[in-house]
Amino acid sequence: MELSKFLVKAKIATYASVGETNERVLEDGAKELTFEDGNLKYRDRYYGFNPFIGEEVVFENGKIVWSMNYYGKIVSNIVSAKQIYEFLKIAMQQVKEDRPFRGPNNFKSGDFEYIDKSTGDVNGFSGNEKILFKGQEIYKLIYHGGIVKNK
Repeated sequence: MELSKFLVKAKIATYASVGETNERVLEDGAKELTFEDGNLKYRDRYYGFNPFIGEEVVFENGKIVWSMNYYGKIVSNIVSAKQIYEFLKIAMQQVKEDRPFRGPNNFKSGDFEYIDKSTGDVNGFSGNEKILFKGQEIYKLIYHGGIVKNK
């Protein structure tokens, strides 16, 4: 399966899932989400709540082939963290194969707006996302990553 297509499936099936996720808490306190399809495995591990930091990794036949690091936080308390993360999940469900890092360039629902700006492609990229509520920034995240080659 093509990497971009797999990443979209994995992200929608894990953090952005509308149902139950297979999130588990690891011994070191990290939360982990995983997804597998054929010879590809996706793993998302993150620490903290606000702020938080994490890493997504894709393995092919047990060897790392792609990774992304991210760091985010809520920057305003005008709405609850629960509302922010519920909206973020909806935005993340809009992830597309041409930019399989986070959500779409722009997504609005009610008083919430998700904005993502990135450069590069699945091979190497960096970007940032933010969520606005009634035009005021309430959340932000930075990320970067790309293809990883083994010796």
